[in-house]
Amino acid sequence: MQKLNFQAYTFRFKNSENKTAIFDEIRKKFIILTPEEWVRQHVVRFLLEEKKYPKSLINVEKVLLVNGLRKRYDVVVFNPDGSIHILVECKAPEVKITQGTFDQIARYNMTMKSSFLMVSNGLNHYFCQMDYENEKYQFQPELPDYKIENTSKL
Repeated sequence: MQKLNFQAYTFRFKNSENKTAIFDEIRKKFIILTPEEWVRQHVVRFLLEEKKYPKSLINVEKVLLVNGLRKRYDVVVFNPDGSIHILVECKAPEVKITQGTFDQIARYNMTMKSSFLMVSNGLNHYFCQMDYENEKYQFQPELPDYKIENTSKL
């Protein structure tokens, strides 16, 4: 798999039916390794190892309803109170991040009301802090590290 713009992490792999699978620590199972899954697993490790978010607050690939349509988010980091702290959209490295990518995560976030957004194709990472009062988002240089005081909505 392609080298991504993250620190080097150690992953567990296995071959299954002539396909490579990677172990997902959050879902606790092996997942077929696609370019997007490679990015998603790096994002999860980034959140766990760099940003120090507890595994118990991270959720991966769950279905949500957006305007009555079933959609699937990539990664969510919850606050301990169950509200959403970070919503992450992952794309394969060859997928260029465009305004359409931000529109997609913004549509998801209308339902989820996250404090922060992250969009990554593994090579480029974008971080935004939501400003619901003014109905906009502001780009940030980084996501906040996990802190106990991060548990309330900003």
